[in-house]
Amino acid sequence: QVQLVESGGGLVQAGGSLRLSCAASGRPLFAILAMGWFRQAPGKERELVAAISHSAGSTYYADSVKGRFTISRDNAKNTVYLQMNSLQPEDTAVYYCAADPTFRDSYSALEYEYDYWGQGTQVTVSS
Repeated sequence: QVQLVESGGGLVQAGGSLRLSCAASGRPLFAILAMGWFRQAPGKERELVAAISHSAGSTYYADSVKGRFTISRDNAKNTVYLQMNSLQPEDTAVYYCAADPTFRDSYSALEYEYDYWGQGTQVTVSS
């Protein structure tokens, strides 16, 4: 089992920045996991925001965050990050870190392929 713990959420003004972190432990080893950041706003479906392959060779961004958010990982620290810049009120949501245990040389954009989930961290952007 993989345990994921997110941190770094909070309240920020529009135009501000936050960096989310997700620390992983357990098995399978973090270094073989593709990782994703999802978010769910009140009354909306959960959506994939960004994903990264196990080697960090491939990344994905939702159109709504391209150019503002950056996903990265440090396999030595078993941690994945989401740097969020130029935050807007529409970015307000609970952000979840998730792990896809299927070993592949890419990432998945399909929510059901992520077997392990963190508890979520709230990001609130005020206007």
